[in-house]
Amino acid sequence: MSQTKKLALVVQSGSIDKLYCAFILASTSVAMEWEAHLYFTFWGLQNLTKGAMDKATLPGDYKNLEETMRKNLERMKYPSPYEMLKRLKQSGQCKIYACTPTMEMFGVTREALIPEVDSLVGAATFLNIAADANVTLFI
Repeated sequence: MSQTKKLALVVQSGSIDKLYCAFILASTSVAMEWEAHLYFTFWGLQNLTKGAMDKATLPGDYKNLEETMRKNLERMKYPSPYEMLKRLKQSGQCKIYACTPTMEMFGVTREALIPEVDSLVGAATFLNIAADANVTLFI
């Protein structure tokens, strides 16, 4: 019997394009029956606060494309990033981690985070989780 494959993602960026990238990769891994482990730090962590993910935007260099992107995503019937995250959690194969040093740096409390966050961990803990991942990516 083969061991379950694992994807480990460090989600450092908070822009909507990077959120979609992370959640599409995680959704694909879950569909392939892999585990997905997402570690949110710095600007990515900001999206784990209640209501923030719905306000994510494109970075300044691409701001002029945001309306087109949103219209096309709607036309394609793509779920919002937060809806994608909720679906990932419903799979039972995805774990969400919030970076504790980043939380302290930005004054983010556990109560401010969305309920889908599984654990509050530092880099050493996540590195141990990611150590046996088949694929590790930084977004």
